[in-house]
Amino acid sequence: MSFAIQDSLLDSGGSPAFAELGASVERIELGLGAWLDVRPAWLNGADVVFEQVRTAVPWAAERRQMYDSVVDVPRLTCFYRTGEPLPLPILDEARDRLSARYREELGEDFRSAGCCLYRDGRDSVAWHGDTIGRGAIEDTMVAILSLGSARVLALRPRGGGRSALRVALGHGDLAVMGGSCQRTWEHAIPKTAKAVGPRISIQFRPRGVA
Repeated sequence: MSFAIQDSLLDSGGSPAFAELGASVERIELGLGAWLDVRPAWLNGADVVFEQVRTAVPWAAERRQMYDSVVDVPRLTCFYRTGEPLPLPILDEARDRLSARYREELGEDFRSAGCCLYRDGRDSVAWHGDTIGRGAIEDTMVAILSLGSARVLALRPRGGGRSALRVALGHGDLAVMGGSCQRTWEHAIPKTAKAVGPRISIQFRPRGVA
């Protein structure tokens, strides 16, 4: 099943500004107590923000143990923990707007921010749930602001068994995974053979979720 938001790198131009989070947010009930909110073009003027984030964030290349080998992580990353200042005021604004929108349902604010830079279609993230910490035992939320070239966010029930939901996240789009999503579903950014440019993903999480 596919849910296309934007399939190209388009921007309305002008100064960066967030649209309202209201009726324009569409909730997809995934089942098993999980849901996904999507808001196309939440950030207008995203071209400017993309370049600011790409320049301001101290991107790092990681290596991880994979079975008997140590391999390169296929993306660049940076993580801002609870209490650490974010590199740009626009990211503080995004976090604060998300907290205001979801505070009643979540019961708390978004506190940390993880950043990923997918340099081209070869960069990816494998199937996983954000289950390090509280996400393993509690309902929670992870909000994703996508900047740059469109990439597919794929979701499937944990353990497989049903076809994956594929959401094409474009420039300035927002996706929020909530409920039991991190425990009962998995998500991934698959590799693609298409000629795509760089994409930045900024993930906002509550305290103790990683």
